[in-house]
Amino acid sequence: MEEALKMRNLLEEFLEKHDGVRYPSILGVREHIFTGSVSSLAWFMSNQETSFVTIGQRVLANPLRVRFHYGHPDIFDRLFHLTRGGISKASKIINLSEDIFAGFNSTLREGNVTHHEYMQVGKGRDVGLNQISLFEAKIANGNGEQTLSRDIYRLGHRFDFFRMLSCYYTTIGFYFSTMITVWTVYAFLYGRLYLVLSGLDAALATGKRFVHNTPLQVALASESFVQLGFLMALPMMMEIGLERGFRTALSDFVLMQLQLASVFFTFSLGTKTHYYGRTLLHGGAEYRATGRGFVVFHAKFAENYRLYSRSHFVKGIELMILLVVYEIFGQTYRGAITYIFITVSMWFMVGTWLFAPFLFNPSGFEWQKIVDDWTDWNKWISNRGGIGVAPEKSWESWWDKEQGPLRHSGKRGTILEILLALRFFIYQYGLVYHLNITKQYNQSVLVYGFSWVVILVMLLVMKTVSVGRRRFSAEFQLVFRLIKGLIFITFISIIIILTAIAHMTVLDIFVCILAFMPTGWGLLLVSEQRTYISCSPFPSQV
Repeated sequence: MEEALKMRNLLEEFLEKHDGVRYPSILGVREHIFTGSVSSLAWFMSNQETSFVTIGQRVLANPLRVRFHYGHPDIFDRLFHLTRGGISKASKIINLSEDIFAGFNSTLREGNVTHHEYMQVGKGRDVGLNQISLFEAKIANGNGEQTLSRDIYRLGHRFDFFRMLSCYYTTIGFYFSTMITVWTVYAFLYGRLYLVLSGLDAALATGKRFVHNTPLQVALASESFVQLGFLMALPMMMEIGLERGFRTALSDFVLMQLQLASVFFTFSLGTKTHYYGRTLLHGGAEYRATGRGFVVFHAKFAENYRLYSRSHFVKGIELMILLVVYEIFGQTYRGAITYIFITVSMWFMVGTWLFAPFLFNPSGFEWQKIVDDWTDWNKWISNRGGIGVAPEKSWESWWDKEQGPLRHSGKRGTILEILLALRFFIYQYGLVYHLNITKQYNQSVLVYGFSWVVILVMLLVMKTVSVGRRRFSAEFQLVFRLIKGLIFITFISIIIILTAIAHMTVLDIFVCILAFMPTGWGLLLVSEQRTYISCSPFPSQV
């Protein structure tokens, strides 16, 4: 009621030229997030959103003059917008974030967006990790479409240089920088892996010029600890300090770190990167309903798997394999302290991407819940898909839905996806020459060729077991079990023969697993692209 009494004063702002040139076309007001007490995640989101709708939008409006509309309780000049193309946009894919396109539309047509803090409106935010991730996925998809839109193109051409940089940083630039940050981790690890496998890292570490590298270790250590998500909380501290005092801000910051805010913000880094990059490559942005309910409930493992498999789990496992291989082949000449300094932030990111959904899941470590989740996941992953089967009921239907954007992907996206998948084959090439069993043939290309023969045999065996299960498991169970037993005995016999004759070690077996798993995933990624190229109903687009 008390805020409603301020509406007359707010409407009077339409009659004043705030920049001295134009009357306002959109009046922005601040918000009060009232869901911060529901859970620790709700508190993180509440503080993050509060800093954006206050100190953030205050700076965007003045002096940067790049504030748009963000789906907040803004007041529009109805006559201004109706005579300039309306408020909403037509496409539900390109204009997924139609709220900010209303701000683009207003600014491009010589409107003026202002921000006023003497009035605020209550708002509820998402309170569970899955709700928050769905919301951030939708926003990242929307920013991907904005990057490809003509509106951003026109704004970039018509703004002056400083306003253009401000617009970039406060819209698509944040997501692009986030994606570059994650790419840097990949480039760093693959570059380090190349140095280790090629022998250059050992030469650098043991050479006389590089013995005294203590300053480098200190720099890497400081860089690692800065990257733990602390900087994401800096705007929150400033806003809390301005409104409630910096002593309160410091205590809230310490409490947030104790409640694993760094884990949450590092996890959301992966969400933004995956969905933004996927939209740039293949498009396919869609609205994701989050519900925004107050109920904090236990999410089943199958639901977490569907939501985070491609965005976090696969990437986390890839980075973990790279870190393990880097440790295996570099430990002979490098100390443990150096390894920790170099990789601590990356191990933190890997652990966050793999375990944060279970860490923030209510009753996530209760034994009976774990048993129920395992049973539900096994049932989901074994169900056959098909027409009319929902993704929540079958792994096969979920997989088809996940690959949906590939059906309409352009030629550039397909080629880039295939080129990115080639990194797994290069990684395999580097590892197979460092096995104990192949040391006497380390200059022969036949080693790499034989590794592909092994992979093809493994795929053939897996296909045989899959077909046998489908055809013989019901009527000829004894025959099917006999076939599986023979395959197992053959596999054990081959390992024993290689160990006795060719001196294969346990480390060789472990490294082979680390080499062939990513290669199998790379083959799967390439086959996806080829399948959807040949099956696409729009060959002209492909």
